Amino acid sequence: MVLRENDVMTTEEACGYLRISRPTYLKYLYLKRIKGTKAGKGWKVLKSELDRFLKGEISSNMMG
Repeated sequence: MVLRENDVMTTEEACGYLRISRPTYLKYLYLKRIKGTKAGKGWKVLKSELDRFLKGEISSNMMG
């Protein structure tokens, strides 16, 4: 399956995509280094947000 920019990823999918552990991923969410939305018991994040994170770009909500 080819992932598109606006695809929504679960915690498990995002950890696999980033190749990091679940605790590390959750730490980045809580530190707001990755922007995600809490939905039910888990987190949802756009693939484009993970790509931004991988490029080392600063999230717009961290500026100011």
